[in-house]
Order: sequence, then structure tokens, then C-alpha cells
Amino acid sequence: MKYASLGSGSKGNGLVVQADGTTILIDCGFTIKETVSRLSRLNIEANSLDAIIVTHEHGDHIKGVGPFARKFKIPVYATPGTVLTDKLGKIEDLRFIEGYRSFSIGNFDLHPVAVPHDAREPAQFVVEFQQKRLGVLTDLGSISTHVEKHFCNCDGLILEANHDPVMLSQGPYPPSLKERVAGPWGHLSNYQAHQFLEQIHSDSMQHLVIAHISQQNNSLNIVQNYFQQWEEKIATVIYACQDEGFGWLTLN
Repeated sequence: MKYASLGSGSKGNGLVVQADGTTILIDCGFTIKETVSRLSRLNIEANSLDAIIVTHEHGDHIKGVGPFARKFKIPVYATPGTVLTDKLGKIEDLRFIEGYRSFSIGNFDLHPVAVPHDAREPAQFVVEFQQKRLGVLTDLGSISTHVEKHFCNCDGLILEANHDPVMLSQGPYPPSLKERVAGPWGHLSNYQAHQFLEQIHSDSMQHLVIAHISQQNNSLNIVQNYFQQWEEKIATVIYACQDEGFGWLTLN
């Protein structure tokens, strides 16, 4: 199983996961043109995607899903709550993720996980292939025991470290948005992400990607200082960016 990002941040998100002839896209927060361009960077043809999986209805994750799925006739998987927000438009092949039950696409087993985030019915995912587990965990404001339970023993983990609380408090956001981002239904701070890793890290983890790093309320230097110790424990530690995401990583 290998995976790569089209981009990670508040201006657009998309993650490609590929194995055994199956290619899925988790979220699509870009225009059709931009998505096609970013896929081509990874040598992927747009019409080769087998499915788009939606985590939640916020624009940086869902904006391009409907237009892209309609143009290239791609099945879309989403929770009923996400669909009820009417952000997808008409989808010819819409498949519901109901009750956070696991489902399969090709030889992938996908395990949706409920997370505390201010969306209608948000889900993050563990993607499993041949006993390797990729955890995708962004867009949540706090860590529950439910989240810890599902994201332990991951071989690869994409983890949000969205903001530095001091930068957020002194930054340009209006007070209501600052409160939302820092709240239990908003986004993880660097410290929260670091503490989560302390709880769930195992020797089986091959790759760690720190993602959804705010361009206004965080800095790469601060994030790297938080996670430097993990560079000694995990073979690959990468900091995803908005413009380029990150390149292919493979779980062996």
C-alpha cells in the first residue's frame, strides 16, 4: 500500500491511497483543474480513481468532490449526515457510510471512526491492506478514548497538528473563529497531537506525516521542535504542506 497527498491545509485537502490495482481519493478540496494537475504530479489519471471517500462537509475537504465525481463518473462514499448538508450536489453513484461500519473497496478495508469535530457526521479513517494499517486523522478538536482505541497499532499515520495556541491567540482570526479552532470540536494543537502520539505510538509505525498545519496560526519551526524526538523513533517523519502535500510513501 502506498499513499500521497495532493495538498494539506485550510485551502484544500486530498489523499491518494493505492494498492493492488485499486486507487482511492480521500477528500477533494480543489477544483477539477487543480485536482487533475495535482494527480498528474503523482502519475495518476483522473478517470482511474475507483472511489472518493469524504470525511466531512467543510469546503477544504468537499469542494471538488461533486464536480470531480460527476465529470469522471466516480463513486462517492460519505456519511448520511455529510450528504444531508447538500454540499455534494447530485451524485450518480452515492454510497452511504452508515453507522460508522467498516466497508471494502477492492482489497482495501476501510474503518470509519467518529471524531469530535464541528461537522454534521464527520469520519476519519483507518485504511487496511494485507494487515498493514494507515491511519488518517485530521480535523478533530480533541482526542477521545474511542479515537485512541481505533488509531493504535498503525503502520502509517497522518496526524493533524493544526495550530500553536499562542500564535492562534495573537493571530488575525476573529475571536469566534479562534474559539472554534481551539475548542474541543475544532482542530488539534501541536501539543495535543504530540500527547496523542505518546499514547498510541508503537514500534510498528513506519511513517508519520504531520498534516493540516495552519499557515496563519502555526510555523514549521514550532512544529518540528514538537516532533523532533519522533524522528529518532520512526523511520520517516514528514511535514505535509498546502501546496505540494507530500510524495509517495509505501508501507511494507
